[in-house]
Amino acid sequence: MKACVLQVLCLASCASWSEASYAEAGQVNAALKLTVGDYQYQDDQGQDVNLRWQHGNSHVWLGHYHDGSFGSQDRIGADTSIDISDNVSLQPSVQAATGDFVGGSLNAQIGHQWYGLVGWGRTNLKPYFNLNFDPNDAVTLGAGHQFDNGQNWSCFVVHDDRLHTGQTDWHLTARIPIDGERLSLDLMRKTGESDVGYIRTWSLSVGWDFPSWFMRLARDPKQNFTGQDAWRVSGGVRF
Repeated sequence: MKACVLQVLCLASCASWSEASYAEAGQVNAALKLTVGDYQYQDDQGQDVNLRWQHGNSHVWLGHYHDGSFGSQDRIGADTSIDISDNVSLQPSVQAATGDFVGGSLNAQIGHQWYGLVGWGRTNLKPYFNLNFDPNDAVTLGAGHQFDNGQNWSCFVVHDDRLHTGQTDWHLTARIPIDGERLSLDLMRKTGESDVGYIRTWSLSVGWDFPSWFMRLARDPKQNFTGQDAWRVSGGVRF
């Protein structure tokens, strides 16, 4: 079951306070971020390249993904953050990809040091290789806390509310500044129907950010609610 989803802004919302603390710690505040990823499956291999441009609270990105079974797909997207009041910000996102895919999401962060997260996303259900790894024709609910030392912890759930698959991802994330660098953790519990039966599994992503470059490693069984067990390695630079 190839999920039709787009890149959800909920993760960006969860990370927003941590990113501010990270910049204050003396890291590179760069306009461009280039990420290259390699995906290892049991019987296939995929590659992805993504270039993201940031201006203030807005981003625009271009990307290309390829593997032997799915083929190739190019994508473009944009997101921004809009302060509605002192305690509420909205994060709209839109994305399009070759193969006539289009989608969008709207997420809200309520609060500052302690905050809540609410999100909703829709696509046109055209084929799309999901690099967010969550169902999204979906709703998102969560909460988090930004500590005085720059740590950011959050817990949120993303649940399919359109295709009746019961696909649900629970995330526990942590972003921890360490001596001008940063450790990022994302532990996910995944359940729901798929083309290979009902799935119950865990995945873990670990990242480390240096002043101008970063690296990520993830183990994701049944990636995108398919039969593929994946190792994902990615890295990149800010400039």
